[in-house]
Amino acid sequence: MDRIISATLYVAGNFNVDLIMSTLHQWPEPGTETMLEHSELRAGGSAGNCALALAAMHVPHRAVANQGSDNFAGWLAERFAGSASDWPRYACETSLTVCFTHPDKERSFISNQGHIVQLTAEDVLLQLPLQAKPGDIILLCGTFLCTTLLQAYPSLLAELQQRGFIVAVDTGWPPDGWSDALRQQLSAWLPYCDYLLLNEVETLGFGARPVLQDSARALMQRLSGKGGCVVKCGSDGAHLWAYGTHLQAAARPVTVIDTIGAGDSFNAGFLSALLCGESHAAALEWGTEVAAHAISSSPREYPDWHKLQQRIKER
Repeated sequence: MDRIISATLYVAGNFNVDLIMSTLHQWPEPGTETMLEHSELRAGGSAGNCALALAAMHVPHRAVANQGSDNFAGWLAERFAGSASDWPRYACETSLTVCFTHPDKERSFISNQGHIVQLTAEDVLLQLPLQAKPGDIILLCGTFLCTTLLQAYPSLLAELQQRGFIVAVDTGWPPDGWSDALRQQLSAWLPYCDYLLLNEVETLGFGARPVLQDSARALMQRLSGKGGCVVKCGSDGAHLWAYGTHLQAAARPVTVIDTIGAGDSFNAGFLSALLCGESHAAALEWGTEVAAHAISSSPREYPDWHKLQQRIKER
């Protein structure tokens, strides 16, 4: 990206190690062993995937996280070398997710808790400037996985707003599912959130409405009013509901190779556009194009700014 950007995109939350195993045709019986064709060890987590995309796209950013103390800690930190020197260390194992890919390209995840459950609001705030520059954005990811941080969300988001950040949140799916008690808990910080970035099922679960647009609008009305509710719909593109506005961007048809982190790649594209001062309509296009480029490449690739613009013009 060769345009001059004075603002920074901060990505905070679940940076962890991903072990990708494929292809698993059926779950093995207890006590047996199954050989798979492919494995890949890579940095991941919603926050990690987004930060890797930003680095590949040369977007000014910082990875805001913590780290464990086992052999994986240094390996993970090396993948985010520009930021990891500020990560506090905890005496615990590194958070690890094992992902099994099935023949239909659906995935199953098994994760430990590890270091991400130790991440605190103080850890996050100490890695941020006391006053944001105009246009600075912070994205909080892995809301339900960073359990200690989640408890501080109301005060944390209020402080981020006070410091002048544009605040975006990608909650992910709660491991125990949605409940009225959980929705009530989250309602305390929604007024301090500018952009809520969810997929379809998360929007329906969080908004507690049977129709997608009704859930999205209900959530949008509880946000700060400065942004909106973004809904990522995979091959059907993406939507944004803001006050008095509904926007939609179609997804470019691609041959899908690897869908892991598709939504995180979208986040990188969408928020990069906002960082560059682009409109909401353009941001949706950037998000869908970055996601399309990511899921159709292996090893994973991301478009530079010129390629991104060319792809959008060709639609």
